[in-house]
Amino acid sequence: MQGEHREVELPIGPTEATQRFRIPVADRVHRLPPYLFARINKLMYEKRRAGADVIDLGMGNPSDPPQDIVVEKLAEAARDPDNHGYCESRGILNLRREVAAKYFKQHGVRLDPENEVIVTLGSKEGFSHLCLALLGPGDTAIVPAPSYPAHTYAVILAGANVISLDVTKPDVFLSNIAYTCQNLFPRPKLVIANFPHNPTTTVVESDFYADLVRLAKRYEFLIVSDLAYADVTFDGYKAPSLLALPEGMKCGVEFTTMSKGYNMAGWRVGYCCGNAEIIRALATVKGYYDYGMFRAIQVAAIVALRKTDAAVEAQSREYQKRRDVLCDGLERLGWDIERPKATMFVWAKIPEPWASSMPSVDFAMKLLQEADVAVSPGGGFGPIGEGYLRLALIENQHRLRQAVRQIGRCLGQVARPRRSAAAGLATNPEPSVPGAG
Repeated sequence: MQGEHREVELPIGPTEATQRFRIPVADRVHRLPPYLFARINKLMYEKRRAGADVIDLGMGNPSDPPQDIVVEKLAEAARDPDNHGYCESRGILNLRREVAAKYFKQHGVRLDPENEVIVTLGSKEGFSHLCLALLGPGDTAIVPAPSYPAHTYAVILAGANVISLDVTKPDVFLSNIAYTCQNLFPRPKLVIANFPHNPTTTVVESDFYADLVRLAKRYEFLIVSDLAYADVTFDGYKAPSLLALPEGMKCGVEFTTMSKGYNMAGWRVGYCCGNAEIIRALATVKGYYDYGMFRAIQVAAIVALRKTDAAVEAQSREYQKRRDVLCDGLERLGWDIERPKATMFVWAKIPEPWASSMPSVDFAMKLLQEADVAVSPGGGFGPIGEGYLRLALIENQHRLRQAVRQIGRCLGQVARPRRSAAAGLATNPEPSVPGAG
């Protein structure tokens, strides 16, 4: 009867229906391994919910704020109604001009802001979309190992294959690239360089890029340089740019970010510079995926690039002080530490007997569970990272000293006195660990 409401019984119950209905996710998702940091993140969340004061040296997430002038410009620009519409995915021209000006000032590189610079939503997004633009099934990329996860998994998500090569000795890394190109067919299409390196803090000089470019021309591969830590360098070291070589512009691009030196991690401001054809390919993919960054953020980023050079240098000096505090403390506990020349990390070898008795993730869990200190296990960056920890320099100096004391108590390590070089006398600015055996 017309207008009559009738209830219709489902042929099967909801439980049975749920069991029958499977979600056929894409094969690329199945290619991703389990997230090795998940256990640590879960435990840290649970401990903080229970009220524990966890000192987080795990994620490289800057805890210092951006400069006031940058925040104020963001607020001012956000009040302008004209800044709230869709924005060009390549980034506004004035920001690209400012990026080009920074490259000239920092590296002596002249860039065309129209064709050789593109703004990205952080370097991670840009790198991932570039992999979609350059790689596909059957292609191969050489990735430095231990590996920043995005360098590996962006390649995998693009459907390409990964060859991981140890990067801790850059000359050996170059030799292994040449050997791989000579013996693999088809040859690798892409080589990823990441110096200063995350997680190992390995650095190179400009002659490294000269050798890499020569290999790229000989074996016809592209280069993607991740220069995320160009603004965080110590002891007079300056990170070179691939693009400073005339031939570097012909075979590659370079990603940089404002997350580190400018303390703008959550703002997601990155940029990719270099070969115009590669930039155009990235712009094409981005044009289909996003409408670009909020214009007010881009306006504030212009102010940061234009007016906060002194603050960026001061932030680098602060990271160097934190490096010295953390390394001094761990060395007095007996750890074998190689001080980094750049990045906001310390790559620390796990001391014995723990290095030979447990995986790095279990050692990291021990420090979190018993010392309330969160660190990143080296194994989370690939098999070559086993036996190491990555410790981020994001806490202030007082908190870093506290972290060392808590690690010492957890492991039963006593802080050894430090000897004065001038007087030859034992000094101990850090108290010995009470109750340690």
